[in-house]
Amino acid sequence: MKVYEKAPAKINLMLDVLRKREDGYHEVEMVMTMVDLADRLEMEELPRDTIIISSQAGYIPLDEKNLAFQAAKLIKERYQVKQGVYIHLDKKIPVAAGLAGGSSDAAAALRGLNRLWGLNIPESELLTLGAELGSDVPFCVTGGTAIATGRGEKLEHIINPPQCWVVLAKPPINVSTADVYGRLRANEIKAHPSASAMKEAIEAQSFTDICDHLGNVLEDVTLPLHPEVQQLKEAMIRLGADGVLMSGSGPTVFGLVSKESKIARIYNGLRGFCKEVYAVRMLT
Repeated sequence: MKVYEKAPAKINLMLDVLRKREDGYHEVEMVMTMVDLADRLEMEELPRDTIIISSQAGYIPLDEKNLAFQAAKLIKERYQVKQGVYIHLDKKIPVAAGLAGGSSDAAAALRGLNRLWGLNIPESELLTLGAELGSDVPFCVTGGTAIATGRGEKLEHIINPPQCWVVLAKPPINVSTADVYGRLRANEIKAHPSASAMKEAIEAQSFTDICDHLGNVLEDVTLPLHPEVQQLKEAMIRLGADGVLMSGSGPTVFGLVSKESKIARIYNGLRGFCKEVYAVRMLT
């Protein structure tokens, strides 16, 4: 038996950091949604008690450093599963890009192995398992659009934004999320984006208001460290994207675009800055 799961990328329509917590994590408030750029996982049971991961991408770890591997190990240990699994990871989401590719792979592994092994784990338990693997994993388990609080694991699901195009561009650098948060001084943040304003804009299905309320406080750290991210933002605005923001800790920048007629110009213009450019739809 084989099981297939899709692992879509997420973008942050807004990301705010409220304070640093005593446990070392940051208290965040984010509005996240998913786009139609996805990894795909193929899972097949093995008779011997082992986890094997393969991928066509030559640049990702295939051992315990891989979040899908960690998800398989966690579910096997927690539910005393003695069968092994072979997971093939067809990687399309850029790595270390602020798009939660690894988290989405882990979430897809949890969902897929739950089906493959007939474990009947309720979604609430999958969310708890996901939170053990990483802050973005619970959101990726459920997908959709949500306001995330705590360290990202507390979710309030809301309706999806109106359908639009999303252009994603990742410069040829990798950004460490831990490094960005480590450099952030939460008490020095001058302008905080509003989750409630973004929620209202989405509920009103107002594309203009959504673009007006985009915001990400991590830009204050990543942009000075990596000027090419700032240049990419400016290029995307100049080329006609309606709303532009860095996703997560970066370095990927996304542009929301209402008119399909603009896409070719923006896409081709950004290819002059970087090779990894994608024009996809919002998942609604």
